[in-house]
Amino acid sequence: MLRALSIRNFVVVDTLDVEFDAGFSVLTGETGAGKSMLVDALALLLGGRFELRQLRPGTDRAELTALFDASDCEGIGLWLDEQGFGGEPGELMLRRVLDAQGRSRAWLNGRPATVAQLAEVGARLVDLSGQHAYQALARPAAQRELLDAFGGFATLARETADAHRAWRDAADAAARARRDAAELDTTRSELDDRAARLAELGVGDDEWATLSASQSRLANAASLIETAQAADNTLSGDDAVVARVAQLVQRLEYAGEHDPGLATIAADLESARIQLDDVAHALRDYLRRLDIDPAELARVEARLSVLHQAARRERVRPDELPALLARTTAERAALDAATDLGALDARAVAAHRYFEGLATTLTKKRKLAAVDLATRVSALMQELAMAGGRLEVTLVPLAEPDAHGHEHVVFAVAAHPKQAPGPLGKVASGGELSRVALAIFVATSDVGRVPTLVFDEVDTGIGGAVAATVGRLLQQLARRRQVLCVTHLPQVAAHADEHYVVSKEGDADGVRSELARLGTAGRVDELARMLGGAKVTAKTVAHARELLELHRRRK
Repeated sequence: MLRALSIRNFVVVDTLDVEFDAGFSVLTGETGAGKSMLVDALALLLGGRFELRQLRPGTDRAELTALFDASDCEGIGLWLDEQGFGGEPGELMLRRVLDAQGRSRAWLNGRPATVAQLAEVGARLVDLSGQHAYQALARPAAQRELLDAFGGFATLARETADAHRAWRDAADAAARARRDAAELDTTRSELDDRAARLAELGVGDDEWATLSASQSRLANAASLIETAQAADNTLSGDDAVVARVAQLVQRLEYAGEHDPGLATIAADLESARIQLDDVAHALRDYLRRLDIDPAELARVEARLSVLHQAARRERVRPDELPALLARTTAERAALDAATDLGALDARAVAAHRYFEGLATTLTKKRKLAAVDLATRVSALMQELAMAGGRLEVTLVPLAEPDAHGHEHVVFAVAAHPKQAPGPLGKVASGGELSRVALAIFVATSDVGRVPTLVFDEVDTGIGGAVAATVGRLLQQLARRRQVLCVTHLPQVAAHADEHYVVSKEGDADGVRSELARLGTAGRVDELARMLGGAKVTAKTVAHARELLELHRRRK
C-alpha cells in the first residue's frame, strides 16, 4: 500500500508531503485546485510519460517520491531481488526526477532504474482508474488472470501452462531428432569409435599416476639403493647412531638416580632411540624390496608411452583417459535416448494428452466463471447509473492452443443498451470507465492482487443516490484494499476513512496548491462547502454533519 508521497515543483505544487493509511481516502477541493495532480504525480512514478508542462513554472526540475509497504504484495520481493533492487524487507521506494530539458531519471530503492522497470513494478503496486490512466485491467493478460483468480482456478491455469511447456519441449525434441538424424548418426559413429579405442586400451582409474611413480622409482633404483644403504650404515652397527644413543640413555638413566631432572631427559631420549631404531629397520626392509629390474622399467615405460599417445590422439591429459571413457559412454546413452523416435513420439503424445486434459478442464471452469463475473459486474453497473450497461466476458477460441489454454479471455463493456460491447479501455467517457472499473474491482475484491486502487473521475455525471452507492462500494472495497479517490461529490467523500482537501493559493511568486488532512470538524466544513457551494448556511452544515455520521465507517 502507498504510505507516503512527496512532490517538489510539479505543476502548481511547490512542496508537498503527505502520508496515507490503509482503508478509503478521498481528495476533494474546488474546481481547478489541483486535485488530480496527485494522481498525475503517482502516474509518473509508476512509469508514465513526462510532459514539460508538468514542470512548475520558473523551476528547472521536479522531484517525485513514493514510499510503499509491499509486504503483502505477492511476488514483488522476488522480482526486486532478481532485478537487483533488494532493500529493506517489505519496503519499496520509487523516485523520479524530471528536468526542464525533458530528461527523466528514476530510482528504485535508491538504485538507478529504467522507466520500464518503474512501470513493471508499478503494475504490481497500484491500479490507476481514470480517463487517461487505465493500467493493469485493460491488459489481456490481466483480464485472463483476474477471471482465473475469480473462479478459484489460478493453480490449474499455472499447471496448464507448465503442461503446455512440457508438451512443446517433447514435440521439439522429436522434431529435432528427425531433422538431425544424419548428423546424429555421424556423432553416434564417432562416439562408438572412441569408446572402442578407450575400452581396448583398458586404462585403469589411477593407472597413469601409479605407472609414473613406478617409472620414477625404477629409473632411479641405483641411486635410491645407494642413499638407503648410506642411511642404514649411519643408523645401524656397533658404533652407529642408534648404538651411541643407547649408550647415552644408559648413562643418563644412571645419573637420573641422583637427579630426577636427568631421568626425564633420559626417558625422552629413549623415545628418540626407539624411533631411530624403527627407521633403521624400515630402511633394511626397503633395501630388501628395492631391486634394479631393467625389464620391469622397460615394461612400465612402454605402457606410459602407449597412454601418452592415446591421450594426444584424444586431446586430453593422460590421467583424464578413464573419465573420457565414462563420459563417452554416457553421451552415447544420451544420444540413443535422444534419437529413439518411438520413445520421443510416445512422450510427446502423452504430454499433449495431459495438456489437453488440463486445458479442457480450464475452459469449462472459465465458461462458468465468465458468466458469474459478467452477471455480478453488470448488476453493479445498474447501481452506478449505467442502466442497461453490461460486461461481457468472452472466451475467444485460438487456432492453436498456447500456454494459457484453448482461448483468449476478452472483457467487453457496453455503457448503455444501444452501445455494442467494446474493449474495456475504449468506452465512451472517463467517468463510465472508472465506474466499470469500480464494479469489476468490487466483484473481484476477494481475489485482486494489486494492493492500492486509485479512482479519478469515478463520479463524473452522477449524483444523489448513485453517488452514495459509489461511496458505499468504495468503502466496501477498502475493507480489503487501500482505496484513494478524487471526488467532487459529498456523498462519496462522506464514506471515506480519511479526507484530504486540496486548496490553491496565489501571491507575488505565483499560484501553488496545498494539501491538508482533515479532522472531523474540518470534514464537516468541507462537506458543507461541497453541498452548498459559495453560500454555506447552518442548514448546510447540519446536513453535512448528518451525511458524515450516516455514511462514515465505524472503527
